[in-house]
Amino acid sequence: MPILQALGPSAGHEPLPPPSAGRAPTARRGVLPMPTLEWNAQVERDTAHLYERVSAVIPAVEWPFFAPYVKAINALKRARNAVILAHNYQTPEIYNCVADFVGDSLQLAREATRVDADIIVQCGVHFMAETSKILNPDKTVLIPDLKAGCSLAASITGDDVRLLRAKFPGVPVVAYVNTSAEVKAEVDVCCTSSNALGVVESLGADTVIFLPDQYLAKYVAAHTKVKIISWHGACEVHERFTADELRGYREGDPSLKIIAHPECPPDVLAEADYTGSTAGMIEWVRNKRPRRVVMVTECSMADNVQAELPDIEFVRPCNLCPHMKRITLPKILDSLVYLKEEVVIDPAIAARARRSVERMVSLKR
Repeated sequence: MPILQALGPSAGHEPLPPPSAGRAPTARRGVLPMPTLEWNAQVERDTAHLYERVSAVIPAVEWPFFAPYVKAINALKRARNAVILAHNYQTPEIYNCVADFVGDSLQLAREATRVDADIIVQCGVHFMAETSKILNPDKTVLIPDLKAGCSLAASITGDDVRLLRAKFPGVPVVAYVNTSAEVKAEVDVCCTSSNALGVVESLGADTVIFLPDQYLAKYVAAHTKVKIISWHGACEVHERFTADELRGYREGDPSLKIIAHPECPPDVLAEADYTGSTAGMIEWVRNKRPRRVVMVTECSMADNVQAELPDIEFVRPCNLCPHMKRITLPKILDSLVYLKEEVVIDPAIAARARRSVERMVSLKR
C-alpha cells in the first residue's frame, strides 16, 4: 500500500459559506404572492400520486402538513422556469415529491450542465450550489438556506492549497467535490467518491495530493499504486460510525448486509460487504435486494431507498447531517417566492474553478 501522509487541521467545526455568497438576486422577475398553504380535498387529490411514492416512510398523519407545500412548490417551479436538484441525503418529501433531478454529487453536477431552466434550486449543501453556479454562470442558482455548509468544505482553504503546492512542487492536486469554489480554483481536477480512483489514476503521476477527506484518501490509496498525500479533513457524519457498532448489528443476524460510504474510517469499511458512493450504494441495493441491510451513510438515504423498495428492511444507525437538514419545504418555497438566497461567486474564481469541475464531469465513471 502506498505511503499516505496526513496534513492539515482536523475537520468538524461549524462550516460557514464563503463571504462572496448571498448577494441579493436581481428583481427583474419580481416577487410572487405566497400561495395559500391549506390542506383540503383538492390538495389531497392533487398530491395523492406523490404520497404513494413516500407512503412507506412518511406516516399518513404527517402528509397534510407536507402536501400544501409540495403542491405550491411544484406550481412555482413552472411559473419560475425553475428546476430542483436534490442530493440523496435530502428528506423523502423533498427527494421524492418536489425534486426534478436526484443523485450524488457527480450526478447532480452532470445534471447541472444539462438543465434548460432560468433558475436552479439546489437542495443540498453550499458547495453543491456553488458547483451548479460554476457550471451555469448565466443562471440564477438558489440554495434555500445559505448556512447549509459542510465540515469537509470548511476544513481547507485556497491558502492551504497554495501552501501544499509550495511544499510539493509539481505534484498534481485532486480535490473532492466537497470543497469551496475557492479551493476548486486552486486544484487540477475535482472528483467525487464514485470516480476518485479513476481521477487519481487518470493523471499519470506517481504521487498525487488528495484533499480534503482523509478517509476517502486512504480508501483510494488502498486501491492504487499512486502515492497519496492527504489532508486531514473528515465528514462529521461518516466519521462517527464505528466497527464495533457494525459488528453489534451482525451479532443478531449474520445474514445482515452492510454497505458503506468511503468517507467512513478504514475499520468501518473492513466490516462492509460493499463500499461505494451514494449512487453506488443505491444501485447495489437495487440489484442485490438483500433481506436486511445497513447503509452506513447519512440516514435519510435509507428512507429514500426504502420508499422505492419497501420490501427491504433497512436497519438504521441514524447519523443525520445537520447541514443537509437545514433544507426544508418551507425554505424551498420561500426561495421560489422571493428569489432569495442566491449563490454568487467572484467571476475570476469561478472561471478557474470551472476548469477543475468540467474536467471531473467529462471523465467517465
